[in-house]
Amino acid sequence: MGRPAAARATADAMAALTVAIVEKSFPALGAASARQVLGRLDFTLRPGETVVLTGPSGCGKTTLLNIVAGLDSRFEGHIEMPEDTRIGYVFQEPRLLPWRTVEDNLRLVLRGEEAEIARRVGEVLAEVGLADAHHVYASRLSLGMARRVAIARAFVVRPSLLLLDEPFVSLDEPTAARLRRLLLDLLAAHRVTT
Repeated sequence: MGRPAAARATADAMAALTVAIVEKSFPALGAASARQVLGRLDFTLRPGETVVLTGPSGCGKTTLLNIVAGLDSRFEGHIEMPEDTRIGYVFQEPRLLPWRTVEDNLRLVLRGEEAEIARRVGEVLAEVGLADAHHVYASRLSLGMARRVAIARAFVVRPSLLLLDEPFVSLDEPTAARLRRLLLDLLAAHRVTT
């Protein structure tokens, strides 16, 4: 038996994210039918809550994150979140523009007054330990530094919802451990739903 409509409405109004996917499929190469990546999937994420998605490679984790981020709209179902939701996304790869500096890569995701943008970029670069690297081109960064810039880019928007898609993949264990600690510190400081 489901919850009464009034209880559902109150709970949904407090949700940071509601996912109701019926199906997501990709065209199968050389086949008559599509390959289903996601079947029925329903969940609600409350503000401040953390959810971890696990599963084998190819099961649809990245696809789901891309749907939530609004990067993929070709699915059956719907995604709901408050209108003022700001999404920060750390992809599997840093996805930095190599011909831009660290600072410029962060500025790309911001809009507003120049002084405020400069302040926020400086603040978040200090938080991730890259204040002195603001002028370095992304093509010159080690993978560990590039990952820190990607984390900074996600936090510079002051996200209310943070999506992390294997942000420590391909890193040596000491670097991955340092970045996990950094991420936990940032999450504690910014109180973000993940």
